[in-house]
Amino acid sequence: MDNKSIEEYLGFGSGAVEGFGIGGLLKVQVEDFRVEEVSPIPALDPKGRFTVVRATLVNWETNRFLKRLSRACGINRNRIFASGLKDKRAITTQLLVIDAPRKKVESVEIPDTTLEILGRTHQKIGMSDHDGNRFSITVRGCCYENGEPMDGKEAMRRVLQLISNMSERLGENVFPNWIGPQRFGSTRPVTPEVGRAVVSEDFQEAVNLYLGMKGMNDGQETELFREMWRDTQNPEKCLEIIPKHLGFERNMLESLQKQPENWVKAYKTLPPSLQLLTVHSLQSLAFNHSLAGRLKSNLGIVEPEIGDLVAPVQPSGRIDVGKMSEVSETNLDRCRRNCRLGRLAVTGPLPGNDAPIATGIPGDIENKALQLTNLDSIDWKVSAIPRLSTNGTRRPLSVMFRDFSIEEVPEIHESSISKRWEEGPRENDLWNPEGSSMRMKFILPPGTYATVLMRELMRSPLDHY
Repeated sequence: MDNKSIEEYLGFGSGAVEGFGIGGLLKVQVEDFRVEEVSPIPALDPKGRFTVVRATLVNWETNRFLKRLSRACGINRNRIFASGLKDKRAITTQLLVIDAPRKKVESVEIPDTTLEILGRTHQKIGMSDHDGNRFSITVRGCCYENGEPMDGKEAMRRVLQLISNMSERLGENVFPNWIGPQRFGSTRPVTPEVGRAVVSEDFQEAVNLYLGMKGMNDGQETELFREMWRDTQNPEKCLEIIPKHLGFERNMLESLQKQPENWVKAYKTLPPSLQLLTVHSLQSLAFNHSLAGRLKSNLGIVEPEIGDLVAPVQPSGRIDVGKMSEVSETNLDRCRRNCRLGRLAVTGPLPGNDAPIATGIPGDIENKALQLTNLDSIDWKVSAIPRLSTNGTRRPLSVMFRDFSIEEVPEIHESSISKRWEEGPRENDLWNPEGSSMRMKFILPPGTYATVLMRELMRSPLDHY
């Protein structure tokens, strides 16, 4: 699959507004992508059971770090609680609650991490318990549509113009709340297809996909490994050539080595949060295609239509799905007014066994999205792993960003650049090493993807984020 076909599969439509972006690449350097959780510290008590830390990670994928941390603390991975999963090639800061003694946590030394101990608490934290994320993201190699380098002045003008156009169409500082490519596996969109196999209770297929599905930008070693699995399904042979960085795949193979036919157990070697993510990413396909269908039909995503389902917006930006209302002729004007004021949000489907679907024209679009993604007759009950069963929910179709700023930044440090930058632009790329570098800062609600906002402003191919 190429960039365009992956975008179509994931349901990404064109931009919210017409216009050209600034092109460019993200994550050329690790420090080009910074994210800091905005979250309250749990109530501290010296007698508390848990240790609270503020963790800063450099180029660590959250699940891999938490596994490493659990080993260092001598505890099960499930005894470490985090509010969100962060990008890998980035510098990230977030709160962790660890079910381990303070002295044990203080003794932990893991490369490229800083653990600031804040105290003890009786409280755990759960997924999306934070109030938002503060981003600082640098785009490098800005260029025109023909590949010529773009200077900082023009890049800034384009960004501000696109934001102005989106505000005019959708509302001030509002953009479509796409579920970003990293939810699906980016240029190897394996996650939703593994989820499809899981809800079909075909765990052999789930494992085969996770181990063997080809990615667009796999390195040679990874490509050879995945090809060997597809050809042989031999754990011993594949373990001989598996690249070191494929730790989750290694765990699967070692499980199959011991119990060759136990596909459920092999799948369950994935971290629980990643197991859940496979199902969530399958749900996310329906949401993205519903959002794309509304934009294509020129149906608003901020103001509702009759048949829409709207939900109250909480101060953190989350919605209260327990208080959803269906929009009718009698409450249409009131719902539209409250949506414009940011009190209500129009929602789209994350399907499940008991998830409500809109009616009327919005419902037609949602049902078409379910059919397009082959999710219209799915049984979301997973008897082999009941915690992966889902009743479904709803998600806002639009989201607001705040505290936006943009500035031109200095040239790159040659010592820490990515391999992609070193190799130079490929065919059909949209960046130029002579182009300007622009840093953008903003805050987003939890569960919102910064790469989605950057996609609106850059308009680069999918593998540039």
